[in-house]
Amino acid sequence: MQIAIVVYPGMTALDIVGPYEVLRFIPGAQIRFVWKEAGPVIADTGVFALAATHSFDETPAPDVVLIGGSGTATGITAKDPAVREWLQKVHQTTQWTASVCTGSVILASAGLLDGKPATTHWANLHALEARGAVAVRDQRIVHSGKIVTGAGVSAGIDLALWLVGKIAGDDVARAAQLIIEYDPQPPYDSGNTAKADAATMRKVAAIVSREGADAVANERTAFLRELIAQSQLAWGAAVQKARNRRRLLSRRPREVASV
Repeated sequence: MQIAIVVYPGMTALDIVGPYEVLRFIPGAQIRFVWKEAGPVIADTGVFALAATHSFDETPAPDVVLIGGSGTATGITAKDPAVREWLQKVHQTTQWTASVCTGSVILASAGLLDGKPATTHWANLHALEARGAVAVRDQRIVHSGKIVTGAGVSAGIDLALWLVGKIAGDDVARAAQLIIEYDPQPPYDSGNTAKADAATMRKVAAIVSREGADAVANERTAFLRELIAQSQLAWGAAVQKARNRRRLLSRRPREVASV
């Protein structure tokens, strides 16, 4: 089973890293991180790098697609023709098309959620609704046909466990949960707008405002652009080397058997 996790500049890392650590326990799962081209991608913090192992063109028919969200880059990514066209194409043959946080806004922008119930980060439900989806509040996971959407950021772990249960069975999902010791016992109880007080909401607004300003500054930093450009060269060679090694290893059993 091929699982394609979309990475893009400015995305929130936990949206996909959490689900990745769960989905990899699906027996036979072949996970690849995809973008328009293979190479490093800088997350929304400006200092954390993710990496696309394959391009869209190299991934024409994944069984599962997962796209995460961003606090600053969702709009840009949702407008990208290459992203929309790839999502529309692969969705025709996927077993599951999934999103975490504002990744559902990107799915909606590609026309995949027209009239369908879906969720996203609580602060972006209006954006989801404006793009034709039926926004669902206060649910961590919303399932409609072969589309499943998760709420904000940490909900990606819940969504991934749900997918593992559907694909590989409840026993595998429970085992995956135990392996990653996912047993939330947070020291605070403000993880939902219904639980957060006014002071917490004001603090959220201040943090979001500051991070938005920092993201703009990082985007304008020539150092980051140069880092990406230089890393692309090295990354292409590293990816090709890894693929060649995998091909060699995959042929060895057949070669031994034929002796």
